[in-house]
Amino acid sequence: MKLHRRRAGLLAALFATLSSAAHAQSAPATEPSPNDPRALDVAPSAPSSAAAPLVDAAPRQTERPFELNPASRFWAVRASAELGVVAVLSHTIQLSQTGSTIDYVREGGQDNVALFARVSAELELARHHNFVFLYQPIDLRSQVRVERDLLINNVSFARGTGLDLRYGFDFYRFSYAYDFFSDPNLELSIGLTFQLRNAVISFTSTDGVNRVLNNNVGLVPALKARGRYTFRSGAFMGFEVDGSYASIPGLNGSDIPVEGALLDASLRAGLKLWGPSEVFVNVRYLGGGSRGVGRDPVAPSDGYVNNWLHTMAISLGANIR
Repeated sequence: MKLHRRRAGLLAALFATLSSAAHAQSAPATEPSPNDPRALDVAPSAPSSAAAPLVDAAPRQTERPFELNPASRFWAVRASAELGVVAVLSHTIQLSQTGSTIDYVREGGQDNVALFARVSAELELARHHNFVFLYQPIDLRSQVRVERDLLINNVSFARGTGLDLRYGFDFYRFSYAYDFFSDPNLELSIGLTFQLRNAVISFTSTDGVNRVLNNNVGLVPALKARGRYTFRSGAFMGFEVDGSYASIPGLNGSDIPVEGALLDASLRAGLKLWGPSEVFVNVRYLGGGSRGVGRDPVAPSDGYVNNWLHTMAISLGANIR
């Protein structure tokens, strides 16, 4: 009887031991408490394959184009230059009242194209007030053999004479124009122009025997209008007109009653390149003239001039604005 009891006790103890081991294997593992010495013995965890990619802490700086005229500034500066060719459509001149009327295109060698160039600088104040300075050289030179007897400023050039001709008409232009719009992409400006002309007209026989010179400097006032529209793409279209007509002293650039006229009209189209730079193509009519008797003529001239010029120019240009 005692043997049976001893066997039953051993079996019960063995069953209890097996049950405790099975329960320990099936229970979830728990983290050791901070006071548990095992908390100091933690194996490093393996890196996760789903970790976020590394990101550069310093953001990249995008390149900004150079800005010549910030919108916040009270003033702005601009510059423009053109280079192309000019063709004389019509040009006649008569020097002295008994002189020959000479057709520069048909018999004066102006039937070829010539160099065209102009430069300008501009100052804008308070977005609306524009001050412009422009320089325009004109220097037409030719050599011909005259096909008829000519009388120029009462100087005779016989038929068959070799003749060197120069028609220089450089001018300097100072303009003010008021822009009615505040939008930098839209312009309509109206103002005044004062043009200082520097005319040099000469006829010289190739043997140097006969020569006629007619030099003149004068100030001519004119009206000015200018417009431009810039698209979102940076392309733009524009026009510009300077013109006057007068036959009374002062307004004609002289203090005597001489008829005078001036017209400089252009159309252009262009596009923005980078930063403040633009390029454009321009078509321009430039013409004018005068008729009347000048002041203090020098013999043998009687001072009479009848001179009318009409030209067309095509040019490529660049703006900095």
